Amino acid sequence: MKASLRSIPLALALAASLVGSAQAATTIRVGNSSSGAFNFIPLNVGLKQGFFTKNGLDVQEIDLGGSSKLHQAMVAGGIDFGLGSGTDIPFLVKGAPETGVGAIALTAALFGITVLYDSPIHSLADLKGKRIGISTVGSLTQWLALQVARKEGWPPDTFTFITDGSTSAPQLAALETKEIDAQVSGAALGWNLEEQKKGRLLAPASEFVGPFLMNVIFASNAIIEKEPDAVRAFLKGWYEAVNFMATHKDATVTVEHETDNYSLSVDAKQYDAVMPSLSRDGTFPPDAVEAVSRSFVELKLLPSEPDMSKYLTPRFLPSVKP
Repeated sequence: MKASLRSIPLALALAASLVGSAQAATTIRVGNSSSGAFNFIPLNVGLKQGFFTKNGLDVQEIDLGGSSKLHQAMVAGGIDFGLGSGTDIPFLVKGAPETGVGAIALTAALFGITVLYDSPIHSLADLKGKRIGISTVGSLTQWLALQVARKEGWPPDTFTFITDGSTSAPQLAALETKEIDAQVSGAALGWNLEEQKKGRLLAPASEFVGPFLMNVIFASNAIIEKEPDAVRAFLKGWYEAVNFMATHKDATVTVEHETDNYSLSVDAKQYDAVMPSLSRDGTFPPDAVEAVSRSFVELKLLPSEPDMSKYLTPRFLPSVKP
């Protein structure tokens, strides 16, 4: 009995410690503009491997399906962080209360140009004067097509652009009905269609686009002001996940396969092509930032290139001392 009584204080202390640990976890809401995209897989890997939990966070993922909805949610105060595109920065210029706090991808390796399996188009030079499928006017996919024209020395109006959304079904339909000659989309679409002998990847974006701030982690200005340590903790967990992915291909491909509809062989190809483009530390290389800034003008999203230092900050990154 005495031994049992002596164990009570220890048990109470342990229980208090566990309660305190649970209370210490900070809940954050992370909006995802494209939950199946490889560039955003570090969120899934970080959750599965416990990197965010280790850093004291309870992460709630919110799938928002598109950049506009992502930044609308940020304006409404519905999310604390957003996983979006570098080409989303004009939302910030126009008043969205958020800041880019970490780079996700530094090239457009995720993307490519897909054509039908039996298409007579076999090189970028064959695209001159063709109808190109893009997600929407003013989108990253349109900008990528314009870079083909730039590389080949063609005027910007070389192509006829057809908007067909950002999902594979309408894009494939547009190809099969000959509404378009080629589609700018995820490179994985081309590899997937090639397995089905319905299409093929004509060229990955790496053939015609250099350094480019493809994707960014955005943080609401509210959480930056009120909970800066939560911003640091999220970024620490994110880049721990990226560095884990770089040395654990099989584990990453397994998570990737759980989030998309592609075969393991396609996911493995995507890993090899895209993983090197992911930032390992979140810093913003000047050449990648300059390229995305130039795209705002080329897409007529902004009349001139903005001062990007107002919208991107490295001060919360793990490699930067508070």
